[in-house]
Amino acid sequence: MNYFELFDLPVSVSVDAAALNKKYVALQKKFHPDFFTQENADEQEAALEQSSEINKALKVLKDPDATLFYVLQLKGLAATDEKYQLPPDFLMEVMELNEQLDDNTAALVADFEAGIYKEVSDIIAVYDDASVTGAQLLKLKEYYYKKKYLQRILDRMDG
Repeated sequence: MNYFELFDLPVSVSVDAAALNKKYVALQKKFHPDFFTQENADEQEAALEQSSEINKALKVLKDPDATLFYVLQLKGLAATDEKYQLPPDFLMEVMELNEQLDDNTAALVADFEAGIYKEVSDIIAVYDDASVTGAQLLKLKEYYYKKKYLQRILDRMDG
């Protein structure tokens, strides 16, 4: 069972936060280990595992980047240890940002990120799992990895 099925939500790259939270509360009321203290050890263990899975799913579905990656994984287009090859022109632009790390870099990265988001904003806004094309999914994948690369620049600035 995938996380969307667990929460009875449609597969999407942007999750309805209110529906997610409502379903989370309902699932925790049903499976939280505290409600199984009088049950046998097997039932307690099953409740603990289910509650843990619910919490992992919530963490992924609350984070837009993690949700996007999860959808790409469901579609067989992304793997945890994947070495994704970004376009050379993107890498050149980012290299220039990297060379001038200063107080203004965060704003430049934010502007850059807004530009790459524009390329996929229509796909994200009207994402329909039943009709999304392979080409659209590949654009989302490239966006995910570009955004991840930009985040590394910001992380270096903070570190």
